[in-house]
Amino acid sequence: MDFYWSHILSIVLFAPMVGAVLIAFLPRENSKAIRYTALGFSVLTFALSVPLFFSYMGTLSGFQFVEIAPWIREWGISYHIGIDGISILLVLLTTFMSILAIWFSFYVQNRIKEYMFFFLLLETGMLGVFMALDLVLFYVFWELTLIPMYFIIGIWGGANRLYAAIKFFIYTFAGSLFMLIAIVAIYYIHLNATGVSSFNLIDIQRVLANGQIAPKVELWLFIAFALAFAIKVPLFPFHTWLPDAHVEAPTAGSVLLAAVLLKMGTYGFLRFCLPLFPDASQAAVPWMMGLSVIGITYGAIVAAMQQDLKKLVAYSSVAHLGFVMLGMFALNQQGITGSVLQMVNHGISTGALFLLVGILYERTHTRSFKDFGGLKAQMPIYAALFLVIMLSSVGLPSTNGFVGEFLCLIGAFHTNFLGLYGTNLWFVVLASLGVVLAAVYLLWMYQKVFYGPNDNPKNQNLPDVKWWEGVIVASLIALVFWIGLYPKALTDKMEVSVAHVISQTTLDRGARPAWSEMTFKQMKVKKPATKLAVKENDQ
Repeated sequence: MDFYWSHILSIVLFAPMVGAVLIAFLPRENSKAIRYTALGFSVLTFALSVPLFFSYMGTLSGFQFVEIAPWIREWGISYHIGIDGISILLVLLTTFMSILAIWFSFYVQNRIKEYMFFFLLLETGMLGVFMALDLVLFYVFWELTLIPMYFIIGIWGGANRLYAAIKFFIYTFAGSLFMLIAIVAIYYIHLNATGVSSFNLIDIQRVLANGQIAPKVELWLFIAFALAFAIKVPLFPFHTWLPDAHVEAPTAGSVLLAAVLLKMGTYGFLRFCLPLFPDASQAAVPWMMGLSVIGITYGAIVAAMQQDLKKLVAYSSVAHLGFVMLGMFALNQQGITGSVLQMVNHGISTGALFLLVGILYERTHTRSFKDFGGLKAQMPIYAALFLVIMLSSVGLPSTNGFVGEFLCLIGAFHTNFLGLYGTNLWFVVLASLGVVLAAVYLLWMYQKVFYGPNDNPKNQNLPDVKWWEGVIVASLIALVFWIGLYPKALTDKMEVSVAHVISQTTLDRGARPAWSEMTFKQMKVKKPATKLAVKENDQ
């Protein structure tokens, strides 16, 4: 047991890869063994990750279950992993959604061996992103996720799969190159300041916090990291690759893309941009919140114009992730807590929507609104499941979506970084308009598909959900109401970690006041009071 607890993160991290290697040696003809091996290892990985949630000490701000070992010693690169109250939720989201994606992939009939191999490899890559505490290790896992997803879209996708796969790869890889350049620059900044070669996130953060970085350099490094993460989110106007990737990807690929891969971008902002570049992050608040609001309204308006179910859900992702970014750059406890919670909520609700669209597509091989109507009478259980998930995506009170969006809006309203009176109020008003628009296009879609006459002869004998399809969706519905009615179970885990990120980002850096004052003055942004100043005012 000592070995297990000392290496629990490594065991969870590499369990899917062990399954992928095992599948590589299984006979191609034995598709049943391949399917159940992949499903078994995904279940095993989730079972191994569950103890992390119950053993994690939410009252501590540092990383826990840390493992560190030299990798390339002369360059200061190490195998360094750990989790905090933010990453633990994303690790569990990854392991749980991987089970559902692989289980639903039993519908796949061609090249099953390669398909399951890539899915398990993708799971290891996603887990590595949320665990890595070494910048090079993080970059390796970040890039590792591109390879399996590229093949999943390019081989098992729709008619335009090659176009979508290449577009997905080029966009995300191009952004990653800027991040790689920034990582190398940070390495040399640390080397010049300490004489020690290191890519250790904690060591680098300590050096940068002591003012060992020129103001303009910090700004450019922030932009380099932010560009890579903004493309992955995707934040407007870097979103154009996402609808194509979602529409052409197989259902399980769309599920993991929405539920987990997009969260790598939002997680990157929280883990790297905010604590490493605090002054630049504060100066970027109006711009990031402005782009977030544009993404919310734009995504909702474009979603309302779609005639394809999958494309509608894809554009709704752009809108919902705008709330994640809005709350994050509020840079306060409510906003960032809502942001992290909304990452999890979006993964559950949007992942479930893609699964439900996939269930319908497997029966009809179409996703166009004009091909449907009156399915409520034909598939009553399916219609009920769809309604619950749709309402959670709208943000109905008592569902998970309401809690996350509500906290994000409260955080944006109370942000201290917008100097123009009433600007934050307008951001909140426009973001709230996105909630209304979400209700409009989702209810309109539901009415078109499930009500009215069922005039299409092909849809008049459609079978309702199978038992295992119902189990998959019901498990997500259980999470919808659990988080919606008792979010404290998650917020307690992240509260201290969120406060730690805020303290790293908003702490006044006395080593570089000139740049800070100049930047905030030009941007008309008021700097927040430090903790010391607050105490003095109270006295």
